[in-house]
Amino acid sequence: LFVVEPADGWPEVDREFYVVQSEFYTEGQFGDPGLQGFDMDRALQEDPGYVVFNGRAGSLTGDNAMQANVGESIRIFFGNGGPNLTSSFHVIGEIFDTVYDEAGTATTHNVQTTSVPPGGATIVEFTTRVPATYIL
Repeated sequence: LFVVEPADGWPEVDREFYVVQSEFYTEGQFGDPGLQGFDMDRALQEDPGYVVFNGRAGSLTGDNAMQANVGESIRIFFGNGGPNLTSSFHVIGEIFDTVYDEAGTATTHNVQTTSVPPGGATIVEFTTRVPATYIL
C-alpha cells in the first residue's frame, strides 16, 4: 500500500490506520502447521485457504486490535493486495463519513460498504460515536 499525500496534506484526524487485505492459496488447510506450498488449482478456483489483514491471520485481534476512543476521528488507508477477490470493505457498526473512492480525490459520504478490487485501495474516515468493538 503506497500513500501519496496531497500537497497540503490530509485533513487532521485523531488516528490513522493502514490495513492491507490479501489472500493465500495454500496446499494445506486453514490452521495446518508449517510452511504451506502454493496451490494453483485453488488459485484458479479463487478458493483461498486464507484471507488475511496485514499479512497474517488474526493480525488485528487481541493485543493487536486497532484502538480508538469514543468521539475520535479515524482514517483507514485500506488496500487489497489480491490477487483475485474483491473486498467489500466495511467496519461493522459504523457508517463511513467520507470515502475517497479508489483512494483518489473524489469523495462520497455516509457509506456503509465500499468495494475495493484486487490491486485497489480506498481511504475511509469516520468518527466513533459509541463504545463498542468494531470489526473489519
